[in-house]
Amino acid sequence: MIQSDSLRLLERSLDVSMLRQRVIANNIANVDTPRFKSKQVVFEELLRQELEQPTSKLRAYRTDPRHLSFGTIGSTPEPRITANPNAIVQNNENDVDLEYEMNQMAKNQIWYNGLVQLTNGYFSKLRSVIGEGRR
Repeated sequence: MIQSDSLRLLERSLDVSMLRQRVIANNIANVDTPRFKSKQVVFEELLRQELEQPTSKLRAYRTDPRHLSFGTIGSTPEPRITANPNAIVQNNENDVDLEYEMNQMAKNQIWYNGLVQLTNGYFSKLRSVIGEGRR
């Protein structure tokens, strides 16, 4: 009951957000290192592809397109750390853009806080269901 698809996705997304924070912090720490190449974490596009592809697992039959789809999702993809393709190389062959990295860090922090709130909501609902069952 506790290990649902939603919780697995939230858990993986939180892990990816923490990984992304470490990668961005590493980029910022090396802003003045000659020949340092910045990195980025790729996950959302991989997750979207996984969710859109038909899986071999049983899916629920819907008689109307307005009905909610349900069933199991496939496997949750692993995040990848790749070179930053949008980076502009400076004179010392370093491609870290401090303003861009700080922007990405702020965006990631907002995303992480949202994921934490969703996870807390999931467990609050679970506590409520368990608490109502005891009466």
